[in-house]
Amino acid sequence: MFFGDNMSVLSTLPDQSFTLIYVDPPFNTKRRQTRAERTMVRAEEGEGTHVGFKGRSYTSEVGLKRSYQDSFDDYLSFIEPRLLEAYRLLAEDGTLYVHLDYREVHYVKVLLDQIFGRDCFLNELIWAYDYGGRAKSRWPSKHDTILVYVKNPKKYHFDSAEVDREPYMAPGLVTPEKRERGKLPTDVWWHTIVSPTGKEKTGYPTQKPEGILRRIVTASSRKNDWVLDFFAGSGTTGAVAAKLERNFVLIDQNPEAIEVMRQRLPAATRYIDC
Repeated sequence: MFFGDNMSVLSTLPDQSFTLIYVDPPFNTKRRQTRAERTMVRAEEGEGTHVGFKGRSYTSEVGLKRSYQDSFDDYLSFIEPRLLEAYRLLAEDGTLYVHLDYREVHYVKVLLDQIFGRDCFLNELIWAYDYGGRAKSRWPSKHDTILVYVKNPKKYHFDSAEVDREPYMAPGLVTPEKRERGKLPTDVWWHTIVSPTGKEKTGYPTQKPEGILRRIVTASSRKNDWVLDFFAGSGTTGAVAAKLERNFVLIDQNPEAIEVMRQRLPAATRYIDC
């Protein structure tokens, strides 16, 4: 785990050393991203702000707030040198996943076509969820896009047999055997966000659920392969890689992200302050 500017760290890593690179860069929302840790505390009957199981009363207590600034005047100038480094660092059988939203994904897609070549474009994954506010003046935005590129379209590793399967949307139209086994995911992934009250929650803004990273790590790497995330944030990539017996490198320059990762991965990491 490296604490420092990712460009400085990336330049020190050897060529073709990672089978999988996943990055969740800032989305360039032009605003400060903030999330507070919330804890539900049991209250006297009738005095709480929330009602839970069997009518019990609870109060929501706000704890530590974590934040980062998500704004770049020239996003492509910021992201291009980092994607060039990702290309250099990918092994011949390697795969890059770039997690974005609607603001920059179209521009980054063109940039990645230039860096990797259009024949190395593998997928546009849609992660759809249904949580948060509802816009009244437009269709509410409830998905992220993950662009997937491979270093060599004839050699990349992909193991669909190891990926977690999901229920059929129309189970009555398939045999009982298929219904029991489930189906392989398509390029549209329906998956909830990190629950605000779940065990997985770290309190870090923009934390991604382990279920999304588990699918990526399982499909595009093997045990003992090396996985890189140079916008590591809350450390979800490392947490999943460790559970799946992969090696990992995490990089972030936000002290709050480093604090979260050190708490989340105390036994699995070597910390380097750059």
